[in-house]
Amino acid sequence: MAALDDLFAQLRVATAPAEIEALQNGIWHLWLITGNVQLDKQLETGLRALAAADYTQAIGIFTQLLEERPDFAEAWNKRATAYYLRGEYRASLLDIAQTLQREPRHFGALSGWATILHVLGDYRGALRVLKRLEVLCPHLPGLRARLHDLRDQLEEES
Repeated sequence: MAALDDLFAQLRVATAPAEIEALQNGIWHLWLITGNVQLDKQLETGLRALAAADYTQAIGIFTQLLEERPDFAEAWNKRATAYYLRGEYRASLLDIAQTLQREPRHFGALSGWATILHVLGDYRGALRVLKRLEVLCPHLPGLRARLHDLRDQLEEES
């Protein structure tokens, strides 16, 4: 998708937080479209369940959506988020892997993956994932601090 490629190209060079946020919002907008009105409504219902902290319902809705469209990266990502928020890190990591298989530039999935690895104490793994994120958006607000903190934690371990 040319529009998505253009947004990612701009994101790599963007430095202003407002510009980065606008570009990410544009990318999210494209990721959240299935191309099918019924599936878009189903996705919206799942997002509402997620926002209402009804993670079990959200997981069920995203699972149904994935049965219809297993290639839809954002449904994998949203289900990964619901699993994460429910404390099911293994299931979340599996869905993050599916997300990244379909959209390797998915900065939300990469950030979530790094967060889970950090929580699990795999600082080296989290650092590797954040370096992948840095390639996509080197000036992402908060990224420098996360990288610095992980490097400090790795130094403390050695």
